[in-house]
Amino acid sequence: MTSAQVDKHHDEHGRSGVVGGDAPEEGYERGLGSRQVQMIAIGGAIGVGLFLGAGANIAKAGPSLILMYALAGVIIFFIMRALGELLLYRPVSGSFAEYSREFLGPFFGYFTGWTYWLMWVVTGMAELTAAAIYINYWFPEIPRWVTALAFLLILFVANLISVKLFGEIEFWFSMVKVTALIGMIVIGLGVLTFGFSAAGDTASVSNLWAFDGFFPKGVGSSLMTLQGVMFAYLAVELVGVTAGESENPEKTLPKAINTLPWRIALFYVGALTVILCVVKWTEFGPGVSPFVAAFAKIGIPAGAAIVNFVVLTAALSSCNSGMYSTGRMLRTLADNGEAPKAFNKLSATKTPAFGITVSVLFMGIGVVLNYIVPEKAFGYVTSVATAAGIWTWLMILVSHVLYRRAVVAGRLPASSFPAPGGSVFSYVAIAFLLFVTGLIAYDADSRICLYVMAGWAAALAIGWFVLKARNPQVAQRGEGTLEKVG
Repeated sequence: MTSAQVDKHHDEHGRSGVVGGDAPEEGYERGLGSRQVQMIAIGGAIGVGLFLGAGANIAKAGPSLILMYALAGVIIFFIMRALGELLLYRPVSGSFAEYSREFLGPFFGYFTGWTYWLMWVVTGMAELTAAAIYINYWFPEIPRWVTALAFLLILFVANLISVKLFGEIEFWFSMVKVTALIGMIVIGLGVLTFGFSAAGDTASVSNLWAFDGFFPKGVGSSLMTLQGVMFAYLAVELVGVTAGESENPEKTLPKAINTLPWRIALFYVGALTVILCVVKWTEFGPGVSPFVAAFAKIGIPAGAAIVNFVVLTAALSSCNSGMYSTGRMLRTLADNGEAPKAFNKLSATKTPAFGITVSVLFMGIGVVLNYIVPEKAFGYVTSVATAAGIWTWLMILVSHVLYRRAVVAGRLPASSFPAPGGSVFSYVAIAFLLFVTGLIAYDADSRICLYVMAGWAAALAIGWFVLKARNPQVAQRGEGTLEKVG
C-alpha cells in the first residue's frame, strides 16, 4: 500500500488521513494533560476486581493467586505494547474499533466497537453494585438499588460537563487509590517487620505456604481464578480511548504504557503478597474486600472504614471511566455509519452527551439487578464484562499482528513505539486469552456469559445485515483491507 493509498484509505474512514504521529482532529477538546493521562492509566489498572473480587479468588486459590496476578499482568503488558504500537502509528479516539476496521474489515470494526461499549456498560453495572455493597458497610439499612441509582446520576452529570472535569475527577479518584494502596503495603510491611497490632503475633511470610502449601486447592483451582483475575485488569486499555483527547499523545501514551509493569508489580502482586503474609488466606471469603478484612484484623482504629472509603472511590472511578468511554465509542460507531447519527453530535462542552445518556440508561439495568438479585448481581455482570473484554483484547492483538506484517512488507509506515519482539508476544497473548476463554466455558457458574455473548453476537449480526441493506457503503468501506495488509 503506497502512502497515497494509505491516505485515501484513512480518508474513507472519515478521518483526516494523517498517518503515524499526528492525531486527527475529531472535534474533541484536547483537555487531558499528562498527569491526568498517567493517572487514568494507573487508576484503570486498580479497580473493583482487585478490591472486591480478590476475596472470592483468595478463597479458591489461596496464596497462589499472587502468581495468577503476575502471570496475567505479563500478558496485559504484551497487549498494551501491541496497542501502544498501533496508537503511535495512528492515534484516534475509539482506537480498537478503528484498528479492527482497518486491518480486519468493516464488520470487525462494527462488532468490536459495540462489544467494547457493552463491556463498559456491564462494568459500570458491576462498579455500581460494588459501591452499593461498600455503602452498606456504614448504612446497612439503605437498599443497594437506592445507592446505585444515586451514584449513577451524580457521575452522569459530571461526565456531561466537560472532559476536563472527567479528567480531574479521575485524577483525584486515582490519587486516593494509589496513596491508599501504598499506605496499606507500608503498614503491612510494618506489621511483618515489627510485629505491632492485633495481627502482629500471627503475621509471617510463612503464611504463604504454612496452610496446605502455596497451591492449597491444587493448580487447577488456581488456574480457574484467571477469569476473575482478567476482570481485575479490564480498563488498562482505556488509555487508548483517551488518545483523541490527550494534549500530547506521542509523549504521554508510551510513558503510561511503559510504567504498567511497575504498577502491576506494586499494586497487584505487591499488595496481595503483603496482605496474605499479614493475614492467613483461610480468613478471606467472597463478598468482602480482602483489604477491608485485613485492616479489621490489624485493628487500626477506623482503618477498615478508611479502606472501605478507598474501595468505594475505586468503584466510582471505574464507573466514571465507563461513562467516558461508552460515549466516545458510540460516536466512533456513528461516525462510520454503524450507529444512529444522533450519537455523532457533540454538546456545547464538546462531550458526546447523547451517547453518554443512552449508555447511562443501560447502566441503569444494574440498578434493577440490585433490586431483583442483589446477591448474584456482581457475579453475573463481571463474567459478561470479562468475555467482552477478552474479545476487545483479541482484536487489538490480531490487528497488531496484521499491522506488523504490513510494516515488514513495506505497505505501511513503522510506528515510533514498536512492540518488543515484533508480533511474537502478540501470538503468546492470543493463545493465553483463548485458554482463559476455555476456562470460562469449563466453569458452570461463569459459562452463562458465553451464552450472553452468543446472543449478543447474533443480535449484532442481524444489525449488520439491516445496516448493509439500508446503506451498502457501510460494508464496502475498507473492504479488501485484509487482502492488502495481511
